[in-house]
Amino acid sequence: MVDGKRTSGTITETEAYRGYDDKACHAHLGRFTERTKVMYESGGVAYVYLCYGIHNLFNIITNTKDNADAILIRAVEPVEGIEIMQERRGKELDKTLTSGPGNFSKAFGLDRSHYGEDLTGNIVWIEESKESNFRESDIIESKRIGIDYAEEDKDLPWRFYVNSSKFVSKR
Repeated sequence: MVDGKRTSGTITETEAYRGYDDKACHAHLGRFTERTKVMYESGGVAYVYLCYGIHNLFNIITNTKDNADAILIRAVEPVEGIEIMQERRGKELDKTLTSGPGNFSKAFGLDRSHYGEDLTGNIVWIEESKESNFRESDIIESKRIGIDYAEEDKDLPWRFYVNSSKFVSKR
Protein backbone atom coordinates (compact mmCIF):
# COMPACT_ATOMS: atom_id res chain seq x y z
CA MET A 1 0.00 0.00 0.00
CA VAL A 2 2.05 2.92 -1.33
CA ASP A 3 0.70 6.43 -0.76
CA GLY A 4 -2.53 4.87 0.46
CA LYS A 5 -3.06 3.19 -2.90
CA ARG A 6 -3.15 -0.59 -3.25
CA THR A 7 -1.72 -2.30 -6.30
CA SER A 8 -1.04 -5.97 -6.77
CA GLY A 9 0.19 -8.40 -9.36
CA THR A 10 1.64 -11.79 -10.06
CA ILE A 11 5.40 -11.97 -10.38
CA THR A 12 6.17 -13.21 -13.88
CA GLU A 13 9.92 -12.62 -14.26
CA THR A 14 12.87 -12.65 -11.86
CA GLU A 15 16.66 -12.81 -11.82
CA ALA A 16 18.82 -14.27 -9.07
CA TYR A 17 22.03 -12.71 -7.72
CA ARG A 18 24.48 -14.47 -5.40
CA GLY A 19 26.69 -12.25 -3.30
CA TYR A 20 29.84 -14.19 -2.64
CA ASP A 21 30.86 -15.24 -6.14
CA ASP A 22 28.54 -13.63 -8.71
CA LYS A 23 30.27 -10.81 -10.58
CA ALA A 24 26.88 -9.29 -11.42
CA CYS A 25 25.88 -8.95 -7.76
CA HIS A 26 26.41 -5.65 -5.95
CA ALA A 27 27.75 -7.60 -2.97
CA HIS A 28 30.26 -9.59 -5.04
CA LEU A 29 33.27 -10.76 -2.97
CA GLY A 30 31.77 -9.36 0.22
CA ARG A 31 31.36 -5.76 -0.98
CA PHE A 32 29.67 -4.02 1.94
CA THR A 33 28.66 -0.39 1.40
CA GLU A 34 25.84 1.91 2.45
CA ARG A 35 23.99 0.76 -0.66
CA THR A 36 24.57 -2.99 -0.16
CA LYS A 37 24.34 -3.29 3.62
CA VAL A 38 20.68 -4.41 3.52
CA MET A 39 21.74 -7.35 1.34
CA TYR A 40 23.47 -8.81 4.41
CA GLU A 41 20.26 -8.83 6.43
CA SER A 42 18.05 -11.90 6.85
CA GLY A 43 15.79 -12.63 3.89
CA GLY A 44 12.43 -10.99 3.52
CA VAL A 45 13.42 -7.35 3.18
CA ALA A 46 13.58 -5.06 0.16
CA TYR A 47 16.74 -3.90 -1.56
CA VAL A 48 15.86 -0.94 -3.79
CA TYR A 49 18.56 0.93 -5.66
CA LEU A 50 18.76 3.55 -8.38
CA CYS A 51 19.97 2.27 -11.75
CA TYR A 52 21.51 4.66 -14.30
CA GLY A 53 20.28 7.55 -12.16
CA ILE A 54 16.76 6.94 -13.47
CA HIS A 55 15.10 3.66 -12.46
CA ASN A 56 14.44 2.29 -8.99
CA LEU A 57 14.96 -1.47 -9.07
CA PHE A 58 13.24 -3.66 -6.50
CA ASN A 59 14.91 -6.79 -5.11
CA ILE A 60 14.01 -9.29 -2.43
CA ILE A 61 16.76 -10.33 -0.04
CA THR A 62 16.54 -14.10 0.12
CA ASN A 63 19.21 -15.70 2.28
CA THR A 64 20.21 -15.82 5.94
CA LYS A 65 21.96 -12.97 7.71
CA ASP A 66 25.43 -12.21 6.29
CA ASN A 67 24.71 -14.09 3.03
CA ALA A 68 23.99 -11.37 0.46
CA ASP A 69 21.69 -13.03 -2.06
CA ALA A 70 18.78 -11.34 -3.80
CA ILE A 71 16.09 -11.74 -6.42
CA LEU A 72 15.41 -8.85 -8.79
CA ILE A 73 11.77 -8.53 -9.77
CA ARG A 74 11.83 -7.89 -13.52
CA ALA A 75 8.11 -8.08 -14.36
CA VAL A 76 4.67 -8.48 -12.82
CA GLU A 77 1.28 -9.19 -14.35
CA PRO A 78 -1.09 -6.51 -12.99
CA VAL A 79 -4.04 -7.75 -10.94
CA GLU A 80 -5.38 -4.91 -8.78
CA GLY A 81 -5.04 -1.14 -9.04
CA ILE A 82 -4.34 -1.12 -12.77
CA GLU A 83 -5.65 2.46 -13.10
CA ILE A 84 -3.18 3.56 -10.42
CA MET A 85 -0.33 1.84 -12.27
CA GLN A 86 -1.39 3.55 -15.51
CA GLU A 87 -1.45 6.93 -13.80
CA ARG A 88 2.00 6.40 -12.26
CA ARG A 89 3.44 5.36 -15.62
CA GLY A 90 1.39 7.78 -17.75
CA LYS A 91 0.38 5.05 -20.17
CA GLU A 92 -2.32 2.63 -21.19
CA LEU A 93 -2.49 -1.01 -20.19
CA ASP A 94 -0.13 -3.02 -22.37
CA LYS A 95 2.66 -5.50 -21.70
CA THR A 96 5.17 -2.72 -20.94
CA LEU A 97 3.11 -1.28 -18.07
CA THR A 98 4.85 -3.54 -15.55
CA SER A 99 7.43 -5.39 -17.68
CA GLY A 100 11.02 -4.45 -17.03
CA PRO A 101 12.31 -3.82 -13.52
CA GLY A 102 12.13 -0.01 -13.74
CA ASN A 103 8.63 -0.07 -15.23
CA PHE A 104 7.42 -2.46 -12.53
CA SER A 105 8.82 -0.31 -9.71
CA LYS A 106 7.35 2.89 -11.12
CA ALA A 107 3.92 1.32 -11.70
CA PHE A 108 3.86 0.02 -8.12
CA GLY A 109 5.21 3.26 -6.64
CA LEU A 110 8.33 1.57 -5.29
CA ASP A 111 11.42 3.69 -4.75
CA ARG A 112 14.43 3.96 -2.46
CA SER A 113 12.19 4.95 0.46
CA HIS A 114 11.26 1.23 0.50
CA TYR A 115 14.91 0.16 0.97
CA GLY A 116 15.00 -2.27 3.91
CA GLU A 117 11.20 -2.57 4.06
CA ASP A 118 9.97 -5.74 5.76
CA LEU A 119 8.16 -7.68 3.05
CA THR A 120 5.84 -9.31 5.55
CA GLY A 121 4.60 -5.92 6.77
CA ASN A 122 1.65 -3.83 5.66
CA ILE A 123 3.30 -1.44 3.18
CA VAL A 124 4.92 -3.82 0.69
CA TRP A 125 4.38 -7.54 0.99
CA ILE A 126 4.57 -10.73 -0.99
CA GLU A 127 2.06 -13.47 -0.55
CA GLU A 128 1.13 -16.73 -2.22
CA SER A 129 -1.86 -16.57 -4.51
CA LYS A 130 -4.14 -19.46 -5.38
CA GLU A 131 -4.92 -17.81 -8.72
CA SER A 132 -1.34 -17.95 -9.97
CA ASN A 133 -0.53 -21.62 -10.06
CA PHE A 134 1.92 -22.28 -12.86
CA ARG A 135 3.01 -25.61 -14.17
CA GLU A 136 6.74 -26.25 -13.90
CA SER A 137 6.81 -26.57 -17.69
CA ASP A 138 5.52 -22.98 -17.94
CA ILE A 139 8.62 -21.55 -16.23
CA ILE A 140 11.46 -20.72 -18.62
CA GLU A 141 15.07 -20.52 -17.41
CA SER A 142 17.54 -18.31 -19.28
CA LYS A 143 20.61 -16.16 -18.81
CA ARG A 144 20.16 -12.79 -17.13
CA ILE A 145 19.73 -9.55 -19.07
CA GLY A 146 21.92 -6.46 -19.25
CA ILE A 147 24.93 -7.64 -17.28
CA ASP A 148 27.59 -8.10 -19.95
CA TYR A 149 30.17 -6.60 -17.57
CA ALA A 150 29.90 -9.73 -15.39
CA GLU A 151 32.24 -11.75 -17.63
CA GLU A 152 31.44 -15.48 -17.46
CA ASP A 153 28.72 -14.88 -14.84
CA LYS A 154 26.60 -13.08 -17.45
CA ASP A 155 25.72 -16.51 -18.85
CA LEU A 156 24.45 -18.07 -15.62
CA PRO A 157 20.90 -19.36 -16.18
CA TRP A 158 19.43 -17.41 -13.28
CA ARG A 159 16.57 -15.61 -15.00
CA PHE A 160 13.13 -17.16 -14.79
CA TYR A 161 9.90 -16.13 -16.46
CA VAL A 162 6.38 -17.40 -17.01
CA ASN A 163 6.15 -18.29 -20.68
CA SER A 164 2.36 -17.95 -20.84
CA SER A 165 2.36 -14.35 -19.56
CA LYS A 166 2.62 -11.39 -21.92
CA PHE A 167 4.06 -9.40 -18.98
CA VAL A 168 7.69 -10.41 -19.51
CA SER A 169 10.41 -7.90 -20.41
CA LYS A 170 12.20 -9.99 -23.01
CA ARG A 171 11.84 -13.50 -24.38
